[in-house]
Amino acid sequence: MNQTQRTLQEYHTTLPPAQVIARAKQFFTRNVSIYAAFIEREGTGYVGFRGQGGEELYIGAVEKDGTTLVTGSTYLYDMHVARFFTTLPPFVLSEQLLPPGPAVQQGPDLPVRP
Repeated sequence: MNQTQRTLQEYHTTLPPAQVIARAKQFFTRNVSIYAAFIEREGTGYVGFRGQGGEELYIGAVEKDGTTLVTGSTYLYDMHVARFFTTLPPFVLSEQLLPPGPAVQQGPDLPVRP
């Protein structure tokens, strides 16, 4: 994973955006003991933290296509953002197959040649 992929991370979850933000506030102010982070800004759908050496960390959440898209942006806290994402229930896209059609009833498949 290169630095650009670590500084902006995305995750899809089934939780509503407000609940994601509430969990982020709890996680980053309590679970990141070696690099303390404090809430600096917050609004509808996002929360910003300030940490060691003035480092910024932002978590945003928005509903998109029937799921909640969560983004995390930081330079120093990339490992903690990834760890936070693992605490969220994942959104799993389910696909439904079409019922068997005429091609299935047509006949057996040809044998596979070695």
